[in-house]
Amino acid sequence: MSLCKDCVSGVRHEGEPEGKWEKIGGVDCYVATPTVDYPKDKVLLFLTDVFGPQLINIRLLADDFARNGFKTVVPDMFEGDAVSPDALETGKVDFAAWFGKHGPATAHPLVDKVITALKESGVTTFGTTGYCYGARIGFDLAYQGITAVTVVAHPSFLQAPADFEKYSQTKVPLLINSCTVDQQFPLDAQAKADEVLGGGKFAPGYVRNYWDGCTHGFAVRGDLSDPKVKAGKEGAFKSSVEFLIKHL
Repeated sequence: MSLCKDCVSGVRHEGEPEGKWEKIGGVDCYVATPTVDYPKDKVLLFLTDVFGPQLINIRLLADDFARNGFKTVVPDMFEGDAVSPDALETGKVDFAAWFGKHGPATAHPLVDKVITALKESGVTTFGTTGYCYGARIGFDLAYQGITAVTVVAHPSFLQAPADFEKYSQTKVPLLINSCTVDQQFPLDAQAKADEVLGGGKFAPGYVRNYWDGCTHGFAVRGDLSDPKVKAGKEGAFKSSVEFLIKHL
């Protein structure tokens, strides 16, 4: 597994996060709670890219999901050692060293702790929205039958067609937001996903959106001054909310 330069490029967004930090199962989490009534037995797990919930973009996006009625929990899968937001400007990250400490085999057990604690508090149904790195964890949770719906954007670390063939054995609806320039999920991998799951072959539900003119990372770190990227980010979010409303 490896990361690409687009995994650590992009733009910091502006805003004031409205959620709060909580310890859940001993794991630091950013929690965004709807201000309106919402189902207390459901949680959306926001599985981040390598910047973790420390990146303001991620917290603002979690807040947006909460505004649409989803209690959203963002586990810190990197235990305070996410890639620094400064990398957005410098592009400098020792991928090998960082990934050696924070591969999915290390991150997944932290997510499991959060899920266990949330179950103990009365949560029975989980959805996931995974970006870049987080998409891998989202797929694995679906394989385990833990989640009710999977949403991913510009996923990383997926093998095509193997992961999609494995996914076809689940009962978990899947939405993928993909884009034009994506070393982690290139056009040929996108086509393979469609071959395996598209055309009504996956009964639980499969949708793949393609956002033209966008680059890996657009749904979280896109440059909103670019009209195509802005349309892609906002369109990916809107479609994610609609898919979650239908299936979570």
